[in-house]
Amino acid sequence: MSDYLSTLARETPPSGIRRFFEVAEEMDDVISLGVGEPDFSAPWAARTAAIDSLERGRTSYTSNRGMRELREAIAGRVERYDQQYDPDDEILVTAGASEAVDLAMRALVDTGDIVAVPEPSYISYEPTVSFAGGEALSVPTRAEADFAVGYDDLERAGAADADVLVLCYPNNPTGAVMTRDELADVAEFAREHDLFVLSDEIYAALRYEDDHVSIATLPEMRERTVVFNGFSKAYAMTGLRLGYALGPSAVIDAMNRIHQYTMLSAPTTAQYAALEAIESCDDAVDEMRRAYDRRRRFVISRFNDIGMDCFEAKGAFYVFPKCPPGWEDDEAFAEALLQEEKVALVPGRVFGESGEGHLRVSYATSMSELKTALNRIESFVCE
Repeated sequence: MSDYLSTLARETPPSGIRRFFEVAEEMDDVISLGVGEPDFSAPWAARTAAIDSLERGRTSYTSNRGMRELREAIAGRVERYDQQYDPDDEILVTAGASEAVDLAMRALVDTGDIVAVPEPSYISYEPTVSFAGGEALSVPTRAEADFAVGYDDLERAGAADADVLVLCYPNNPTGAVMTRDELADVAEFAREHDLFVLSDEIYAALRYEDDHVSIATLPEMRERTVVFNGFSKAYAMTGLRLGYALGPSAVIDAMNRIHQYTMLSAPTTAQYAALEAIESCDDAVDEMRRAYDRRRRFVISRFNDIGMDCFEAKGAFYVFPKCPPGWEDDEAFAEALLQEEKVALVPGRVFGESGEGHLRVSYATSMSELKTALNRIESFVCE
Protein backbone atom coordinates (compact mmCIF):
# COMPACT_ATOMS: atom_id res chain seq x y z
CA MET A 1 0.00 0.00 0.00
CA SER A 2 2.91 2.36 0.69
CA ASP A 3 3.63 2.31 -3.07
CA TYR A 4 0.60 4.55 -3.51
CA LEU A 5 1.86 7.20 -1.09
CA SER A 6 3.49 10.38 -2.28
CA THR A 7 7.17 10.97 -1.64
CA LEU A 8 6.21 13.82 0.68
CA ALA A 9 3.94 11.57 2.74
CA ARG A 10 6.57 8.84 2.97
CA GLU A 11 9.32 11.23 3.98
CA THR A 12 7.41 13.25 6.58
CA PRO A 13 8.51 11.92 9.98
CA PRO A 14 6.05 11.31 12.82
CA SER A 15 6.00 13.85 15.64
CA GLY A 16 8.88 13.22 18.01
CA ILE A 17 6.70 14.43 20.88
CA ARG A 18 3.84 12.08 20.13
CA ARG A 19 6.14 9.09 19.62
CA PHE A 20 7.63 9.56 23.06
CA PHE A 21 4.31 10.04 24.83
CA GLU A 22 2.68 7.05 23.20
CA VAL A 23 5.09 5.02 25.34
CA ALA A 24 4.15 6.99 28.45
CA GLU A 25 0.43 6.47 27.80
CA GLU A 26 0.91 2.72 28.14
CA MET A 27 2.30 3.08 31.68
CA ASP A 28 0.54 3.63 35.01
CA ASP A 29 1.20 6.46 37.46
CA VAL A 30 3.10 8.58 34.93
CA ILE A 31 3.33 12.32 35.49
CA SER A 32 3.57 14.01 32.11
CA LEU A 33 5.39 17.33 31.89
CA GLY A 34 5.60 17.21 28.15
CA VAL A 35 2.42 18.09 26.31
CA GLY A 36 2.02 21.80 25.56
CA GLU A 37 -1.58 22.16 26.66
CA PRO A 38 -3.07 24.18 29.53
CA ASP A 39 -4.38 22.14 32.44
CA PHE A 40 -7.20 24.68 32.84
CA SER A 41 -10.57 24.51 31.11
CA ALA A 42 -11.71 27.30 28.82
CA PRO A 43 -13.33 30.14 30.82
CA TRP A 44 -16.92 29.40 31.71
CA ALA A 45 -18.25 32.47 29.89
CA ALA A 46 -16.64 31.29 26.64
CA ARG A 47 -18.05 27.78 27.09
CA THR A 48 -21.49 29.22 27.78
CA ALA A 49 -21.31 31.30 24.60
CA ALA A 50 -20.43 28.17 22.62
CA ILE A 51 -23.36 26.27 24.13
CA ASP A 52 -25.72 29.18 23.50
CA SER A 53 -24.66 29.38 19.86
CA LEU A 54 -25.52 25.72 19.42
CA GLU A 55 -28.86 26.06 21.18
CA ARG A 56 -29.69 28.94 18.84
CA GLY A 57 -28.85 26.79 15.84
CA ARG A 58 -25.84 28.83 14.77
CA THR A 59 -24.21 25.95 12.96
CA SER A 60 -23.76 27.35 9.45
CA TYR A 61 -20.55 28.44 7.76
CA THR A 62 -19.29 31.92 8.53
CA SER A 63 -17.45 34.19 6.12
CA ASN A 64 -14.22 32.61 4.86
CA ARG A 65 -12.31 35.26 6.77
CA GLY A 66 -14.26 34.64 9.96
CA MET A 67 -17.20 36.44 11.55
CA ARG A 68 -16.75 40.16 11.07
CA GLU A 69 -17.71 40.84 14.68
CA LEU A 70 -14.91 38.54 15.81
CA ARG A 71 -12.39 40.15 13.44
CA GLU A 72 -13.34 43.55 14.87
CA ALA A 73 -12.86 42.20 18.39
CA ILE A 74 -9.45 40.76 17.45
CA ALA A 75 -8.42 44.11 15.97
CA GLY A 76 -9.32 45.77 19.25
CA ARG A 77 -7.57 43.10 21.32
CA VAL A 78 -4.19 43.32 19.58
CA GLU A 79 -4.02 47.07 20.08
CA ARG A 80 -2.59 46.22 23.52
CA TYR A 81 0.53 45.10 21.63
CA ASP A 82 0.56 48.28 19.52
CA GLN A 83 -0.69 46.29 16.54
CA GLN A 84 -3.12 48.05 14.21
CA TYR A 85 -4.96 45.91 11.66
CA ASP A 86 -8.04 46.46 9.51
CA PRO A 87 -10.63 43.75 10.25
CA ASP A 88 -11.88 43.88 6.66
CA ASP A 89 -8.73 42.85 4.82
CA GLU A 90 -5.81 42.38 7.25
CA ILE A 91 -7.19 39.71 9.60
CA LEU A 92 -7.97 36.07 8.84
CA VAL A 93 -9.58 33.70 11.37
CA THR A 94 -8.25 30.15 11.04
CA ALA A 95 -8.68 26.66 12.47
CA GLY A 96 -5.97 27.18 15.06
CA ALA A 97 -2.75 29.14 14.67
CA SER A 98 -1.25 26.01 13.10
CA GLU A 99 -3.49 26.40 10.05
CA ALA A 100 -2.44 30.04 9.80
CA VAL A 101 1.24 29.00 9.73
CA ASP A 102 0.54 26.46 6.99
CA LEU A 103 -1.44 28.96 4.92
CA ALA A 104 1.29 31.59 5.19
CA MET A 105 3.96 29.12 4.12
CA ARG A 106 1.95 28.11 1.08
CA ALA A 107 1.13 31.73 0.24
CA LEU A 108 4.73 32.95 0.47
CA VAL A 109 7.05 30.02 -0.28
CA ASP A 110 7.82 28.78 -3.79
CA THR A 111 9.63 25.56 -4.64
CA GLY A 112 13.26 25.91 -3.59
CA ASP A 113 12.74 29.02 -1.45
CA ILE A 114 14.73 29.05 1.79
CA VAL A 115 12.98 29.56 5.12
CA ALA A 116 15.23 30.36 8.09
CA VAL A 117 14.01 28.71 11.31
CA PRO A 118 15.77 29.55 14.59
CA GLU A 119 16.08 26.48 16.76
CA PRO A 120 15.24 24.93 19.13
CA SER A 121 11.90 25.40 17.40
CA TYR A 122 8.32 24.23 17.45
CA ILE A 123 8.21 20.94 15.58
CA SER A 124 5.66 21.98 12.92
CA TYR A 125 7.63 24.72 11.19
CA GLU A 126 10.03 22.59 9.18
CA PRO A 127 7.33 20.18 7.92
CA THR A 128 5.13 23.09 6.77
CA VAL A 129 8.13 24.51 4.91
CA SER A 130 8.48 21.14 3.15
CA PHE A 131 4.75 20.96 2.41
CA ALA A 132 5.08 24.31 0.61
CA GLY A 133 8.07 23.06 -1.40
CA GLY A 134 10.64 25.15 0.44
CA GLU A 135 13.88 24.30 2.19
CA ALA A 136 14.27 24.91 5.92
CA LEU A 137 17.52 26.51 7.11
CA SER A 138 18.28 25.95 10.80
CA VAL A 139 19.57 28.95 12.74
CA PRO A 140 21.08 27.70 16.02
CA THR A 141 20.54 29.69 19.21
CA ARG A 142 22.35 29.19 22.51
CA ALA A 143 21.39 28.78 26.16
CA GLU A 144 24.16 31.27 27.01
CA ALA A 145 22.16 33.92 25.13
CA ASP A 146 18.86 32.74 26.64
CA PHE A 147 17.93 31.23 23.26
CA ALA A 148 17.26 34.64 21.68
CA VAL A 149 18.18 34.85 18.00
CA GLY A 150 20.47 37.68 16.94
CA TYR A 151 21.87 39.35 13.85
CA ASP A 152 25.13 37.39 14.12
CA ASP A 153 23.28 34.08 14.53
CA LEU A 154 21.37 34.74 11.32
CA GLU A 155 24.50 35.79 9.46
CA ARG A 156 26.51 32.74 10.57
CA ALA A 157 23.73 30.39 9.52
CA GLY A 158 23.54 31.87 6.02
CA ALA A 159 20.09 33.41 6.48
CA ALA A 160 21.08 36.29 4.19
CA ASP A 161 20.19 33.90 1.36
CA ALA A 162 16.78 33.07 2.85
CA ASP A 163 13.44 34.35 1.61
CA VAL A 164 11.42 33.97 4.81
CA LEU A 165 12.30 34.04 8.51
CA VAL A 166 10.20 32.33 11.20
CA LEU A 167 10.14 33.71 14.75
CA CYS A 168 8.42 32.25 17.81
CA TYR A 169 8.67 34.40 20.91
CA PRO A 170 7.65 33.73 23.64
CA ASN A 171 9.19 30.49 22.51
CA ASN A 172 8.11 26.90 22.36
CA PRO A 173 10.09 24.87 23.50
CA THR A 174 12.43 27.06 25.57
CA GLY A 175 10.18 29.67 27.17
CA ALA A 176 12.58 32.35 25.88
CA VAL A 177 11.42 35.89 25.13
CA MET A 178 13.03 38.69 23.14
CA THR A 179 13.33 42.35 24.09
CA ARG A 180 12.58 45.24 21.77
CA ASP A 181 16.32 45.83 21.26
CA GLU A 182 16.92 42.18 20.39
CA LEU A 183 14.04 42.21 17.93
CA ALA A 184 15.38 45.44 16.42
CA ASP A 185 18.58 43.55 15.53
CA VAL A 186 16.55 40.87 13.76
CA ALA A 187 14.43 43.50 12.02
CA GLU A 188 17.58 45.18 10.73
CA PHE A 189 18.75 41.88 9.27
CA ALA A 190 15.35 41.26 7.66
CA ARG A 191 15.30 44.70 6.06
CA GLU A 192 18.90 44.50 4.83
CA HIS A 193 18.39 41.10 3.22
CA ASP A 194 14.74 41.50 2.19
CA LEU A 195 13.33 38.67 4.32
CA PHE A 196 9.62 38.29 4.96
CA VAL A 197 8.92 37.41 8.61
CA LEU A 198 6.40 34.96 10.04
CA SER A 199 6.00 35.78 13.72
CA ASP A 200 4.27 33.16 15.85
CA GLU A 201 2.99 35.03 18.90
CA ILE A 202 0.55 32.44 20.24
CA TYR A 203 2.08 32.85 23.73
CA ALA A 204 2.01 36.68 23.70
CA ALA A 205 -0.36 36.84 26.69
CA LEU A 206 1.87 34.50 28.71
CA ARG A 207 4.86 36.75 29.34
CA TYR A 208 5.75 37.23 32.99
CA GLU A 209 8.19 40.05 33.62
CA ASP A 210 7.46 42.67 30.95
CA ASP A 211 5.07 43.37 28.11
CA HIS A 212 5.06 41.47 24.85
CA VAL A 213 6.71 43.20 21.88
CA SER A 214 5.88 42.22 18.30
CA ILE A 215 8.49 42.59 15.57
CA ALA A 216 5.65 43.78 13.32
CA THR A 217 5.52 47.05 15.31
CA LEU A 218 9.15 47.97 14.59
CA PRO A 219 10.02 50.42 11.79
CA GLU A 220 9.32 49.15 8.25
CA MET A 221 8.38 45.68 9.53
CA ARG A 222 4.59 45.74 9.37
CA GLU A 223 4.61 45.42 5.58
CA ARG A 224 6.95 42.41 5.67
CA THR A 225 5.44 40.47 8.60
CA VAL A 226 2.53 38.13 9.21
CA VAL A 227 1.68 37.63 12.89
CA PHE A 228 0.02 34.46 14.21
CA ASN A 229 -1.98 34.32 17.42
CA GLY A 230 -5.02 32.50 18.74
CA PHE A 231 -7.08 31.26 21.63
CA SER A 232 -5.55 27.86 22.45
CA LYS A 233 -2.91 28.83 24.99
CA ALA A 234 -3.97 32.00 26.81
CA TYR A 235 -7.66 31.04 26.91
CA ALA A 236 -7.13 27.28 27.34
CA MET A 237 -9.23 26.61 24.22
CA THR A 238 -6.92 24.11 22.48
CA GLY A 239 -9.67 21.72 21.39
CA LEU A 240 -11.82 24.46 19.88
CA ARG A 241 -9.13 25.05 17.22
CA LEU A 242 -9.23 28.77 16.64
CA GLY A 243 -6.43 31.10 15.64
CA TYR A 244 -5.84 34.11 13.45
CA ALA A 245 -3.32 35.81 11.20
CA LEU A 246 -2.57 39.52 10.98
CA GLY A 247 -0.72 40.99 8.05
CA PRO A 248 -0.60 43.04 4.86
CA SER A 249 -3.82 42.79 2.89
CA ALA A 250 -2.21 41.18 -0.18
CA VAL A 251 -0.76 38.34 1.90
CA ILE A 252 -3.90 37.83 3.97
CA ASP A 253 -5.94 37.74 0.75
CA ALA A 254 -3.62 35.07 -0.68
CA MET A 255 -3.87 33.04 2.53
CA ASN A 256 -7.65 33.33 2.42
CA ARG A 257 -7.79 32.06 -1.15
CA ILE A 258 -6.02 28.87 -0.02
CA HIS A 259 -8.08 28.70 3.18
CA GLN A 260 -11.38 28.84 1.29
CA TYR A 261 -10.49 25.72 -0.70
CA THR A 262 -9.10 23.71 2.22
CA MET A 263 -10.90 24.71 5.43
CA LEU A 264 -13.58 27.05 3.98
CA SER A 265 -14.07 28.74 7.36
CA ALA A 266 -12.98 28.27 10.95
CA PRO A 267 -15.38 26.37 13.29
CA THR A 268 -18.47 28.49 13.89
CA THR A 269 -19.05 27.40 17.50
CA ALA A 270 -15.46 28.21 18.39
CA GLN A 271 -15.81 31.68 16.88
CA TYR A 272 -18.70 32.50 19.22
CA ALA A 273 -16.67 31.22 22.17
CA ALA A 274 -13.69 33.33 21.10
CA LEU A 275 -15.79 36.46 20.75
CA GLU A 276 -17.03 36.05 24.31
CA ALA A 277 -13.51 35.25 25.51
CA ILE A 278 -12.22 38.57 24.17
CA GLU A 279 -15.15 40.49 25.58
CA SER A 280 -15.34 39.10 29.10
CA CYS A 281 -12.56 36.67 30.02
CA ASP A 282 -9.55 38.87 30.78
CA ASP A 283 -9.81 38.12 34.49
CA ALA A 284 -9.66 34.38 33.81
CA VAL A 285 -6.56 34.84 31.63
CA ASP A 286 -4.89 36.92 34.34
CA GLU A 287 -5.64 34.23 36.92
CA MET A 288 -4.14 31.50 34.72
CA ARG A 289 -1.07 33.63 34.01
CA ARG A 290 -0.48 34.19 37.73
CA ALA A 291 -0.74 30.45 38.35
CA TYR A 292 1.73 29.71 35.55
CA ASP A 293 4.12 32.29 36.93
CA ARG A 294 4.13 30.69 40.39
CA ARG A 295 4.82 27.31 38.82
CA ARG A 296 7.51 28.77 36.55
CA ARG A 297 9.49 30.19 39.45
CA PHE A 298 9.13 26.97 41.45
CA VAL A 299 10.23 24.69 38.59
CA ILE A 300 13.26 26.82 37.61
CA SER A 301 14.40 26.95 41.24
CA ARG A 302 14.02 23.21 41.75
CA PHE A 303 15.90 22.27 38.59
CA ASN A 304 18.79 24.52 39.53
CA ASP A 305 18.83 23.09 43.06
CA ILE A 306 18.93 19.57 41.61
CA GLY A 307 21.94 20.49 39.49
CA MET A 308 20.16 20.68 36.14
CA ASP A 309 21.12 24.12 34.90
CA CYS A 310 17.98 25.98 33.82
CA PHE A 311 18.03 29.47 32.33
CA GLU A 312 15.25 31.83 33.40
CA ALA A 313 12.46 31.27 30.92
CA LYS A 314 10.15 34.29 30.95
CA GLY A 315 7.29 33.29 28.67
CA ALA A 316 4.94 30.52 27.50
CA PHE A 317 4.68 27.59 29.96
CA TYR A 318 7.93 25.74 29.33
CA VAL A 319 11.40 25.57 30.80
CA PHE A 320 14.37 24.01 29.03
CA PRO A 321 16.87 22.65 31.57
CA LYS A 322 20.11 20.93 30.69
CA CYS A 323 20.52 17.26 31.42
CA PRO A 324 22.44 16.69 34.67
CA PRO A 325 26.21 16.14 34.66
CA GLY A 326 27.04 12.69 33.38
CA TRP A 327 24.13 12.64 30.94
CA GLU A 328 24.97 13.93 27.47
CA ASP A 329 22.18 12.10 25.65
CA ASP A 330 18.88 13.85 26.35
CA GLU A 331 16.83 11.07 24.77
CA ALA A 332 18.53 8.40 26.89
CA PHE A 333 17.97 10.50 30.01
CA ALA A 334 14.29 11.04 29.23
CA GLU A 335 13.71 7.35 28.53
CA ALA A 336 15.53 6.25 31.70
CA LEU A 337 13.63 8.80 33.80
CA LEU A 338 10.33 7.58 32.34
CA GLN A 339 11.11 3.93 33.03
CA GLU A 340 12.56 4.37 36.52
CA GLU A 341 10.60 7.29 37.98
CA LYS A 342 7.59 7.54 35.65
CA VAL A 343 8.06 11.20 34.75
CA ALA A 344 7.66 12.08 31.07
CA LEU A 345 9.73 14.94 29.61
CA VAL A 346 10.49 15.70 25.97
CA PRO A 347 14.09 15.26 24.76
CA GLY A 348 15.43 18.58 23.53
CA ARG A 349 16.75 17.10 20.28
CA VAL A 350 13.15 16.75 19.08
CA PHE A 351 13.27 20.52 18.54
CA GLY A 352 16.50 20.56 16.53
CA GLU A 353 20.20 20.04 17.07
CA SER A 354 20.42 23.14 19.29
CA GLY A 355 18.14 21.36 21.73
CA GLU A 356 20.45 18.40 22.28
CA GLY A 357 21.43 17.96 25.91
CA HIS A 358 18.28 19.75 27.08
CA LEU A 359 14.74 18.72 28.01
CA ARG A 360 11.46 20.48 27.39
CA VAL A 361 9.40 20.63 30.56
CA SER A 362 5.85 21.98 30.56
CA TYR A 363 4.56 23.41 33.83
CA ALA A 364 1.00 23.51 32.54
CA THR A 365 -0.02 21.07 35.24
CA SER A 366 -0.96 21.33 38.91
CA MET A 367 1.53 22.45 41.54
CA SER A 368 1.03 19.20 43.43
CA GLU A 369 2.01 17.15 40.37
CA LEU A 370 4.96 19.43 39.71
CA LYS A 371 6.22 18.92 43.25
CA THR A 372 5.89 15.15 42.99
CA ALA A 373 7.54 15.10 39.57
CA LEU A 374 10.49 17.23 40.69
CA ASN A 375 10.95 15.03 43.75
CA ARG A 376 11.09 12.00 41.48
CA ILE A 377 13.57 13.73 39.16
CA GLU A 378 15.75 14.65 42.14
CA SER A 379 15.66 11.06 43.35
CA PHE A 380 16.71 9.84 39.90
CA VAL A 381 19.49 12.39 39.45
CA CYS A 382 20.91 12.15 42.96
CA GLU A 383 20.64 8.44 43.57
